[in-house]
Amino acid sequence: MYNQIASNKRRSWFLMIILTILIVVVGYAGMLIYGFDYSVLIGAGIFAVIVNIIGYYQGGSIALAVNGAKKIEKNDNPYVYNMVENLAITAGLPMPAVYIMQDQSLNAFATGRDPQHSAVAVTTGIVQALQNEELEGVLAHEMSHIKNYDIRIATLAVALLGVIMILIDFFWRMGFLGIGRDNDRGKNPVFMIIGLILLILAPIIGKLIQLAVSRQREYMADASGSLLTRYPTGLANALEKISHESRPMAHANNATAHLFFASPFGRGKVSFLSKFFSTHPPIEERIARLRQMGGGR
Repeated sequence: MYNQIASNKRRSWFLMIILTILIVVVGYAGMLIYGFDYSVLIGAGIFAVIVNIIGYYQGGSIALAVNGAKKIEKNDNPYVYNMVENLAITAGLPMPAVYIMQDQSLNAFATGRDPQHSAVAVTTGIVQALQNEELEGVLAHEMSHIKNYDIRIATLAVALLGVIMILIDFFWRMGFLGIGRDNDRGKNPVFMIIGLILLILAPIIGKLIQLAVSRQREYMADASGSLLTRYPTGLANALEKISHESRPMAHANNATAHLFFASPFGRGKVSFLSKFFSTHPPIEERIARLRQMGGGR
């Protein structure tokens, strides 16, 4: 477990560096296509550094706001608050902030930059649908994300991938408006083709990096969460109930999808391609692993 925590801290830095490079690449692509000077590239680099800082310190707050999460105190919902508090004590963690999302889908997520600055959010739907030991299993899973420093990687990915998509959208709009291409390099079809290739590849590479740090985190959190409750069957039962839930979340979006306990887009028809690009491992595989931990129960 300590090795996993140390690995996740290293991955956080790796993720920041790689996605920052991708942001600069997008800026360079825009420069090639529209014939701008190197000020665009420098601007993209500065923008990436600023977003890294904002993502590190405020990424968790942004993720909570985007998903409509509202902070609660103990008196607002003693049942959920006390369960989180008990798990924090058991795990030896500081008490995270607790948030509720007014949504009937069954989901939850944890966010923040470290255990001292963390939050756990659950939907009203999951609180109502799950039994005590099932909800405890889900919350233990999220507390494991906090303890393992998964939250730092996930939160940084939200901020930096968001910037990449904003820059690409900005350059596409410039193309439709006919802005740029005011010098020879901007008119050179070779540079334009290179720039277009970079604009197409950058979000794909960013997505693949996101997937690489996301799927394995879920298996790890399932295992360490089960060790925390000493009852893997509770988490397995929760996943089975969620597997029958097809309702997507009201605020579901690609930028924060990898934060959630289960895919926020529901359980529609799953193609091979959607499986490949999914931020979560198949629920059936997660259940099977947990059943093995629980002796097949």
